[in-house]
Amino acid sequence: MVLQLDNVSLKKDGTWILQEVNWHIEKGEHWLLFGLNGSGKTAILKMIHAEYFPTSGSVKVLDKKFGKHYLGEELRLKIGFVSSALQEKFHHNDSAFEIVLSGAYASVGLYEKPTDEIRAKAIRLLKEFGCIEYGDRMYESLSQGEKQRILIARALMANPSILIFDEPTSGLDFIAREQFLETIEKISHEQNAPTMIYVTHHVEEILPVFKKTLLLKEGQVFSSGPTLNIISSESLSQFFDLPVRVHWENERPMLYRVKSS
Repeated sequence: MVLQLDNVSLKKDGTWILQEVNWHIEKGEHWLLFGLNGSGKTAILKMIHAEYFPTSGSVKVLDKKFGKHYLGEELRLKIGFVSSALQEKFHHNDSAFEIVLSGAYASVGLYEKPTDEIRAKAIRLLKEFGCIEYGDRMYESLSQGEKQRILIARALMANPSILIFDEPTSGLDFIAREQFLETIEKISHEQNAPTMIYVTHHVEEILPVFKKTLLLKEGQVFSSGPTLNIISSESLSQFFDLPVRVHWENERPMLYRVKSS
């Protein structure tokens, strides 16, 4: 089991952010975490990353149970993050290559001298994701799509067991978004691919590889199960409290509002 959240609740500043959340992910599964803004998605991610600890309930990540094991750099190295929010934390004068290298240490910034082996791996990843031509450029000078590719390379530097994509297509145009999603699909087919969690509130981003879905609403699990069952007209109409229609084409869904006559 890669992730176990059992009856997890979280209170911050007197407000319940999560309530009685249950979520189990087995190795090799790829999950979609779907919810509107303010649903508690970020809180769950911070809990997985050992930044938040539950007010009640049990959390176990990669066989490390919160409260019984030391949770620090060792755990965070096993969890790769691809998030636009990371971009704000990087140093302005870091090159794309340095950003990728920092992933080997799960650090924001490069504070250790990378070994030849680590440098070689960073170069291989830059080539694999089509980033090598701008590896020496300042990260802040890159386009949003180029930045996201660099973040994927960075996330894979430490051979993570879990790879989390947190609203990763924010700011991308249609072409850049589809190129980015193709990269995710490519990762899923690699041997020993990490367990992936894709977090979004955009139905059209859901790839066939994410065969299971958890719907989160107002800090509670609304439903979870096979994506084809969860991302359906009936299920999402109940979820949104609004009549909607889901149309699947080429194993990708599209969402439409059903207008009342």
